[in-house]
Amino acid sequence: MSALAARTGALNLGQGFPDEPGPAQVLEAAHRAMADGVNQYPPGPGQAGLRAAIADHQRHWYGLDLDPETQVVVTAGATEALAAALLALVEPGDEVVCLSPTYDAYSAVVALAGGVLVPVRMRFPHWQPDPDDLRRAVNDRTRVILVNSPHNPTGAVLGSAVLELVVELSHRHDATIVTDEVYEHLVHEGRHVPVATLPGGSERTLSISSAGKTFSVTGWKVGWASGPAHLVTAVLSVKQYLSYSGGAPFQPAVAVGLALPDEVFAGLARTLTGKRDRLCAALLSAGFDVSVPEAGYFTVVDVARLGWRDAEEFCHRLPELAGVVAVPVSAFVQPEHRSEVASLVRCTFCKSDEVLDEAGRRLAALGCGSGALKGFRLGMRDGSTTGGGVD
Repeated sequence: MSALAARTGALNLGQGFPDEPGPAQVLEAAHRAMADGVNQYPPGPGQAGLRAAIADHQRHWYGLDLDPETQVVVTAGATEALAAALLALVEPGDEVVCLSPTYDAYSAVVALAGGVLVPVRMRFPHWQPDPDDLRRAVNDRTRVILVNSPHNPTGAVLGSAVLELVVELSHRHDATIVTDEVYEHLVHEGRHVPVATLPGGSERTLSISSAGKTFSVTGWKVGWASGPAHLVTAVLSVKQYLSYSGGAPFQPAVAVGLALPDEVFAGLARTLTGKRDRLCAALLSAGFDVSVPEAGYFTVVDVARLGWRDAEEFCHRLPELAGVVAVPVSAFVQPEHRSEVASLVRCTFCKSDEVLDEAGRRLAALGCGSGALKGFRLGMRDGSTTGGGVD
């Protein structure tokens, strides 16, 4: 969809990359590191300063005590950490339980490992899994329970009862918990609670996060995994044959970022919350049914009330109709479950206020609220070449 945006000149509300810079202190630290010659291979587990900063971050924010030498590894983004973890832990035939919709890399890596993905469905608009569905999904064949909270693509934050159930099931069935927490500092209401902080959680949980989303530097690809030493060693054993290491001048810059005052992190979240509210208000005015996210970069909308039942077709037509790009939620579920999210669309709000306002104007001008878009859609369905009044 980003390629479609580039080809058509549409505003890109599809892919979650910010178009505004991150904290100046973090960017300046990267410039300094480059100028100082920090441009060669860092150690495979990551630079010592960054591993120490990650351990300090986990202690400061969550009260988790980690040995940076044995319980932290730096990776090429959170995606590499997830890939290395799953490739290390999952044997052919093992089951990996995850929440659906799901970040698309999960299913691909589980398939590469020869595992079986077992999705537990979350439903619009509240996106909390049914505890009974989770209980049915986890069994003695489950090797990994993969938890993504705050969640992509829905923006949900899992409730404490769900997280406590995950820990309980991991003990009952001897499963490892792998958590994707890349939106940990971008919670719009309340505060992120890592699974590793719950009673019985720390000894079974590999926690994964990254700098990209928090500091608006998604292209730096600096992530990490932390937790029990044997799980971190497992990640490192695979990671060394993936990227080995990377991001040399970015690693000290991320260390600077992790040590910034709490108010900086709070300010980053407040700014993003304002953007969330800005886009959600525009989408509601344009006639969409909107699920207001609790965290992260994305909101999910239902276009069924506008006369569209196929979000994939809607997203492919939207650049022409309104000069906007979005992503169908069907891209984030298994093929057999796509009918359940057929009319749902994900939009990102990690863009400039000018882009968000213009996207809102374009959608409103399209006539979503007045039914013009529905008329255009029905005209296309019956073969008509008119209808829709789109400039």
